[in-house]
Amino acid sequence: MPSNKKLLQAAAGSAGGASLYVEDVFSTYLYAGTGATLAIDNGIDLAGEGGLTWIKTRDYAYSNNLFDTARGSNKYLISNSTNAEGTDSNRVSSFNSNGFTLGTNDGVNGSSYDYASWTFRKAEKFFDVVTYTGNSTVGRTVAHNLGVAPAWMVIKSTNAARNWCTYHISLGNGYQIILNGTAAKESTALWNSTTPTATEFTLGNDGDVNGTGNSYVAYLFASDAGGFGDDEDESIIKCGSFTTGASGKMSSPVDCGFEPQWLLVKNSGGAENWNLYDTMRGLSVSLDALLHPNLNNVEDTGTKLTVTATGFDTPLANGPFSSGATYIYMAIRMPMKTPTAGTEVFSPVARTGTGTTAAVTGVGFSPDLFIGNIRDTAGYWNGVVDRLRGIPKRLVSSQTEAENTQTVITSFDMDGLSLTSDGNGFANENGKTYIEWLFKRATGFMDVVAYTGDGTTPRNITHNLGVVPEFIVTKRRDVGGSWAVYNPDLGITSSSGIRLNTDDGSGYSQLTRYPSTPTSTVFTVGNDSDVNSNGNTFVSYLFATVAGVSKVGSYTGTAATLNVDCGFTAGARFILIKRYGSAGDWYTYDSARGIVAGNDPYLLLNTTGAEVTNTDYIDPLNAGFTATSNGSSTVNVNGGTYIFLAIA
Repeated sequence: MPSNKKLLQAAAGSAGGASLYVEDVFSTYLYAGTGATLAIDNGIDLAGEGGLTWIKTRDYAYSNNLFDTARGSNKYLISNSTNAEGTDSNRVSSFNSNGFTLGTNDGVNGSSYDYASWTFRKAEKFFDVVTYTGNSTVGRTVAHNLGVAPAWMVIKSTNAARNWCTYHISLGNGYQIILNGTAAKESTALWNSTTPTATEFTLGNDGDVNGTGNSYVAYLFASDAGGFGDDEDESIIKCGSFTTGASGKMSSPVDCGFEPQWLLVKNSGGAENWNLYDTMRGLSVSLDALLHPNLNNVEDTGTKLTVTATGFDTPLANGPFSSGATYIYMAIRMPMKTPTAGTEVFSPVARTGTGTTAAVTGVGFSPDLFIGNIRDTAGYWNGVVDRLRGIPKRLVSSQTEAENTQTVITSFDMDGLSLTSDGNGFANENGKTYIEWLFKRATGFMDVVAYTGDGTTPRNITHNLGVVPEFIVTKRRDVGGSWAVYNPDLGITSSSGIRLNTDDGSGYSQLTRYPSTPTSTVFTVGNDSDVNSNGNTFVSYLFATVAGVSKVGSYTGTAATLNVDCGFTAGARFILIKRYGSAGDWYTYDSARGIVAGNDPYLLLNTTGAEVTNTDYIDPLNAGFTATSNGSSTVNVNGGTYIFLAIA
């Protein structure tokens, strides 16, 4: 049932009051430099609302460049330097309604270099930019429009060589820590021993923040203040601290109240670099891509942090951080919008292998899940790669084998992905034909959850699907195990379970796999080794119905023409069908290979068989799909019961 807030918003229409989401105010955008004018369309309205863009080369030692709308697009600061601002219209040439435009300077857009950009839009309870002129007055106050007290504040003189001074809520108003170096926190009078408020912050007379006649810019970030989402009660940013034990592992996982997509971390008591992480470059359970605001270094990698459904943790028993230390952090939430079209979250790509590295483009989004199948040759596995587990971690839908590290794809990109030159046939062997199904995590549609088993039952696993999952597939990663399936139509009995890697129709206990109905925040696993053996690692893929976008459903076969209404308007672009109660394969269809009034190619997720092209089991239907009478022994057996996942 829609909330009163949602109803009011609907009634208001264009009159204003539309809710904001993290996607409206923050973006991580990766790009390859061109050496020519380049528009970065990240969906953030900088021209109208104002904000900050931060750019760093990933593969070359150029500095961190920061640009903001308060100073103007041609002004830049370097976070790894004390230098005053520079002027260069060849770096960021304009702020736009959906991003920014770059010039040709190598620091932001050199040919053959790769870059990361992070954009923060001004918005109450998230971020604000303030400029002011210093006066050396102790107790001087500066007004802001953050709407809440800043939890992290960064100040830099723009016309003088000064440190980047930061206030952090976990340090308090008697300390500062510099962004442009490795130094630990130090006692300071910068903040005049006064905690910032919802309307102003207070300064001492130090030249780093308040020298007479000097100009300054301040970047202000909120923490856990709500204000976002459908009901405007969800937080998208959190500032806090965590401690490590004797092993360098976090004493306990950090609870942000959300899964982060961006993290900035610094040891507050020791001389260490600032570490900047984001999920677009790689913040996974296996490997992190690291950049440092205080360095111009190229991107490096290491296993430092792993994101969870509610925050982050250190994945290693012997943690990678300093022992017995305190770290401060700022975290920004994962995307939170519900999709409105299937093209926003799913793309099928049919292609021919090249035998060389290849880019898959034109997808329309950055994928979070890749499932790739070879079409023309039997005996090859169906590879499953996801952003959360990290590249090159691969599972196989038709096998029970453990996760392996054979590279299938080399990166998830802003508009698709990049493939290896793999000559073993799994991804890109020259002349072989492939189908790749690409999915994006999104509220209501699909989520990915990684967890470690503890052998208890029942065990609740937190997820971020935002609705009740209707289709769950769980796979043990570190050792072999079956793909355990949940669907409400299967029932929860001692023999109702089915597996993705087989054609079985029942016979496996759901009571020990999924012992209760999931909720909009958790799904429950039992102590079965396929879902929750003690100390083993697992991944779950969760799907649900989004009106007009996806449909998880069921039907009973008739052996005659059967129209399956999914609530779509232009037919299904992806269909997965499985008979349950009796044996039946996992049939897959997609629009890239053809869902037509005639023969439709299909592949089976539970086998290594080649694509079958000479059957007509499925026909197109604007509202969903049609199971034809030709499928009377497969997808439309009279009286047979089926579950399906369809995407518009």
